Amino acid sequence: MALDIEFVRSQFPAFSQPGLSAQAFFENAGGSYACTQVIDRLHRFYTQRKVQPYGPFEASRLGGEEMDEARARLAGILGVEGQELSFGPSTTQNTYVLAQAFRQWMQPGETIVVTNQDHEANSGPWRRLADEGIEIREWQIDPATGRLNPEDLEPLLDESVRLVCFPHCSNVVGEINPVIEITAMAHAAGAFVCVDGVSYAPHGLPNVGQMGPDIYLFSAYKTYGPHQGIMVIRKALAGLLPNQAHVFNGDTLYKKFTPAGPDHAQVAACAGIADYIEALHDHHGGSGKTLAEAGACVHDLMRAHECALLQPLLDALSARNDVRLLGPAKAEQRAPTVALDLGRPAKPVAAELAERGINCGGDDFYAVRPLRALGIDPDQGVLRVSFVHYTTASEVDRLIEALDAVI
Repeated sequence: MALDIEFVRSQFPAFSQPGLSAQAFFENAGGSYACTQVIDRLHRFYTQRKVQPYGPFEASRLGGEEMDEARARLAGILGVEGQELSFGPSTTQNTYVLAQAFRQWMQPGETIVVTNQDHEANSGPWRRLADEGIEIREWQIDPATGRLNPEDLEPLLDESVRLVCFPHCSNVVGEINPVIEITAMAHAAGAFVCVDGVSYAPHGLPNVGQMGPDIYLFSAYKTYGPHQGIMVIRKALAGLLPNQAHVFNGDTLYKKFTPAGPDHAQVAACAGIADYIEALHDHHGGSGKTLAEAGACVHDLMRAHECALLQPLLDALSARNDVRLLGPAKAEQRAPTVALDLGRPAKPVAAELAERGINCGGDDFYAVRPLRALGIDPDQGVLRVSFVHYTTASEVDRLIEALDAVI
């Protein structure tokens, strides 16, 4: 069944706001609109549950139950156990905490593999461990295409490698990396795997349990929710790493890598992401019986709609000789996060598009390493247009027309 775009947009209050309704929003890679289910839960928590949770009185008890509900239901969609999912203030902060745990666990001379395709959040914290005697090896992208070739990873893997870190897809290249294949390679070499899913998860939450990585990270505020980082750490790895939280929380897996107290209201509101996914599933006659099955159905709905809208944009950009499209020109191979090297500063072009009602960005987007590897000056940046499943075909048409006029 095709995605019912009218139903989808009715779930997002932003589309009915006078200041936003006439704008075409193409900066979703920086943060998505929030769905009404998340907004309603956040409002309810602040008006009815804004007390210390898990106490004996009703407001406290209900607040704790809503936090637990968010954890359990999102874990179910992701195909992992509830205790394997935890929340933090951001994915950047979650990655930093994980890096500190690995710093304590690893020995000097042992190795972590990182890439130069990453957003800095999943690269910088690991690279800093070189100061502690950890060897950092860089899995480099193809400088022409931006692709991470799995065959280039194999020579980097030996008995000293403890962790392989890479993105599900880059926030400027957009190509979807083969997580299952790469994870299998790393596991065969005896290494754990950390996947940055920030740029992929907005296009459909993946079944992390089936894909197999030991760590999967993404951001709730890019998946229609509040500003939280969501982190999956599988039990086998979590049991090895030292506690990063209060000493009395070390035996509780979902607390072990959260040094500070969680934002109770935002954690509880994350259950609204699961509400929204279930609403989409039910509205489209989904047949999934479990949360993971419902998530898979909605993932496929989102991806099919996005690919149908993305291919005409890619075709239009590929036909131009005055811009360089980063990443694949086939929609099925990538997320709808499209970066363009204009050969000139990108910020002024983004400003011109804003005057035409096209909201997008021009910057390096914290992707300094991949841009340099592709021969692009980060100070000049790239023009990035990005969308998710609530975007319409008419908005993509408007984007193409505006690009023709401005570029």
